[in-house]
Amino acid sequence: MTLIRTSNRVYPNVFNQLFNRELLDFSNLGISADDATLPAVNILEDEHRILIEVAAPGLKKEDFQLQLDQNLLTVSSEVADENKESGDHYSRREFRYRSFRRQFNIPVEIINGEGIQATYQDGILLLTLPKRDELKPKPARSIEIQ
Repeated sequence: MTLIRTSNRVYPNVFNQLFNRELLDFSNLGISADDATLPAVNILEDEHRILIEVAAPGLKKEDFQLQLDQNLLTVSSEVADENKESGDHYSRREFRYRSFRRQFNIPVEIINGEGIQATYQDGILLLTLPKRDELKPKPARSIEIQ
């Protein structure tokens, strides 16, 4: 009987493939673990304002923190939930923390920082960033010839 030595490179160990991975490995899905908890964002612009829509269902408006520092707009939330169950011979408590933080570079030369407004309705946080008046398009006017 002849023994043949094999390399793990040729015959990979299935057990090692399954259990040597990170538990939250999203690399084969095209997203990172950080992106898995970030809410989706839509950014729309028209001639009068920039709108930022943040999809964050299940939260309340009190759960959000908004901060504008220089040209950095930060939207964040941190919520702690606690579920309690108890019976005759058992007691169970589960804690759950949900948090996210999104930051946006705001062009301060375009946006009127004092006029920023935020509303939360139906799971969507809507940020309205008005443009400066001097940058808004002016209507056409007639010029009189003298």
